[in-house]
Amino acid sequence: MTVKNTSGFVGSVLQWRSWSIRTRLMVIAVFPVVYLFFSLISYSYYARLKEVEEELNARAKTITTALAEGVEYNIIAANVQGIKQMIYGVIQTDRSVYRIDIFDANKQELSHVENAGRAKPEKNYVELPIKRHMVWVNLHTETHDSLYKLDPSKEKNQAVLGYVRVTMTKTYLLDKQRYRFSIELLMSVLALAVSAWLAWFLSRGLTRPLHGAIEALRDISAGRTETQMRISHGGEIGELQSSINEMAHNLHQSQTHLENTVAERTKELIASRNEALKADAEKRRLIHKVNAIVENERQSIALEIHDELNASLIAVRLESERIAKITAKAEHDERFAPMLQEIQDRAKAVVKLALDLYANGRNLVRRLRPEVLDMLGLEGAIEEMLRLYNAAHEDCHFDFASEGDFAQLDGDLAISAYRIVQEACSNILKHAQAKNVDIALHMNPEKSQLTISVNDDGKGFDPEQVAAGIGISGMRERVLAWGGEFELQSKVGEGTRILINLPVTLLA
Repeated sequence: MTVKNTSGFVGSVLQWRSWSIRTRLMVIAVFPVVYLFFSLISYSYYARLKEVEEELNARAKTITTALAEGVEYNIIAANVQGIKQMIYGVIQTDRSVYRIDIFDANKQELSHVENAGRAKPEKNYVELPIKRHMVWVNLHTETHDSLYKLDPSKEKNQAVLGYVRVTMTKTYLLDKQRYRFSIELLMSVLALAVSAWLAWFLSRGLTRPLHGAIEALRDISAGRTETQMRISHGGEIGELQSSINEMAHNLHQSQTHLENTVAERTKELIASRNEALKADAEKRRLIHKVNAIVENERQSIALEIHDELNASLIAVRLESERIAKITAKAEHDERFAPMLQEIQDRAKAVVKLALDLYANGRNLVRRLRPEVLDMLGLEGAIEEMLRLYNAAHEDCHFDFASEGDFAQLDGDLAISAYRIVQEACSNILKHAQAKNVDIALHMNPEKSQLTISVNDDGKGFDPEQVAAGIGISGMRERVLAWGGEFELQSKVGEGTRILINLPVTLLA
């Protein structure tokens, strides 16, 4: 777990580019102080330890040397009590001496004194020999300037009387140095805290206006261009705040001008849209009126054909049949037999021609005004139309499916739906080269909508490359006249699909 935290810390340090400005300022201000703090503290600590070691060694050598020279007389005089008093006095005057041992020349202990405090001895000690110093007295001098004189030439005759061993302790010196180090550490920590607080205060004073500038820029970016900052600082921060205010003011003016321009253009577009909608509504009414006129004219023509032409054809047929009957009665007269036979044949030909004209007239009447629409309704009329198509075109089969009640459908809308299906079937027979055609009607009373779908498996076409013909345009205009939706989908080699939605108004 520790390794993960360490690696995470190292990773965050390596990603210093993502730090905030305040973090960077804190690092810039505090890191050198912290580095200096630990460097000085470490140096001071180890320097004081070294100072204690050096001072302890110097004292040990000095005390050992002084004792080696001071106890010479007491050793010669075998004054053990004097030796003990001397070394006791030394320990009393210097608390850094832990133990003093006096040995004879054979390293037999003569006396020792040990520090009675809580000090701990050092592993190392200082030991010096106690040598006999021979003093020659010159009694033959004429003057008495030097009564006792050490003969340097006799130094070789010095003898070792014993040894002095001094064991030091650094407990008290370390306590003193620890106290001094504690004072230094306290002052350093105080200085570090003051530096950190000052860095925090200054960074806060710098980052607060920057945060304010960032918030102001966010407000401006969100569209609140009327935002203005209070200029609270001088220098670069003040210039930044002033620049943001100036930018916001300019953007606000530009936005206001743009909004006014957009409002004006919007009014113009609304007016144009209203005019277009009005024109579109007029166009729909015109198309609807034209279709109604065409249907009425077709109905009128159909009635005239039915009432006049068909009646005349019936009369011609009856007269021809009468002529044929008369000629049949006169066949017994052999003189007129060949002539009567020709008249009879001509009469039968006229009857046949009249019947053919009568049948064509009825077909023309059905196309002009499908009377089956009045008798069978939209569903039955389309079924009858598709039955005739299937009988006349054996290479293309039409399937029909319907869903819903079409009895209450408006008559004009029923005629338009019939004409749309009729035109779609006519286009398929002329251009699609289809084998199967599926036609479906669906009445949805909840949505008040009539849906017509026509799907074929013909050769199809690319609507982007091929312009719409008269048939498709006529279907689209009929649908738009009723405010419906016309959708055509086709792809080369995959047939064509027509989907039409017409709003309906059911008759009460």
